[in-house]
Amino acid sequence: MSDIALHKYFPRLPEAALQEFTEWCVLEQAKAAGCNFTPDRSKLNNLPPGEYIPKLVDQFMKVKPDPIKAGLVAAIAGKEADKHALSGLAIVADFVSLYVKYLIPKDGDTPEQAEAVLTKAAQHQCEKLVEIGKKHGVEF
Repeated sequence: MSDIALHKYFPRLPEAALQEFTEWCVLEQAKAAGCNFTPDRSKLNNLPPGEYIPKLVDQFMKVKPDPIKAGLVAAIAGKEADKHALSGLAIVADFVSLYVKYLIPKDGDTPEQAEAVLTKAAQHQCEKLVEIGKKHGVEF
């Protein structure tokens, strides 16, 4: 199943870890969906995570290689993130991880193939989250 419940772990992470994970999602993992995003660092330099993450996500959400797909994926990710009832930076990280994960499947002729791509993307996110958590002293 592609629904690896990362949202359960976001509230346990310090803001610096949420920033690192969000950055990884939009700068690295999003490339698999065809989003080659380069943030405007001049607007992000020296910001604390509470300001940095929303500004980074705002810049990222303006990059839409396929506006129709991006709009649909944003609606799906937003609805799912709302169900998780997180707050603060945790909900932003949750939304971004879902948005990027659902943008990725551009290949696959069957629901099974699409599900396999989603599962792989979710597993990759989970591995990265565990790695970042450990780096910040949080074990899952």
